[in-house]
Amino acid sequence: MMKYLYVTLGFLFLGLGAVGVFLPVLPTTPFLLLASFFFSKGSNRFHRWFCDTKLYKEHLEEFINSRSMTLRAKIGILILATSMMTVSFIVMQNWIGRGCILLLISFMYYYFIFRIKTVEKSETIASAEE
Repeated sequence: MMKYLYVTLGFLFLGLGAVGVFLPVLPTTPFLLLASFFFSKGSNRFHRWFCDTKLYKEHLEEFINSRSMTLRAKIGILILATSMMTVSFIVMQNWIGRGCILLLISFMYYYFIFRIKTVEKSETIASAEE
């Protein structure tokens, strides 16, 4: 039963990632990362299929291989995630929950700034050609 749920979530996030290619306000990379995660948990066949798609190769493969992103991709992900967590922070009445959200936001910024390498678009294309 869980495998069906994982595959369904994989397709949901694949769809959101595909829409994100065309809508600049919807970042592609985090949704494709989630799709990859859920496909890997749900079905080896779907995971292999997803890894062979053009969408995966253009938007996710380089990140998986080099653990690097363009500044634009980082900013897009941080804006979306921060805005969603800010809404949760505002709605949350519990001060412990608010503290956890602040810690999560702090860790997210730390991770994106110091743990994920920032590269130029030309660098990602050049390293993909090697």
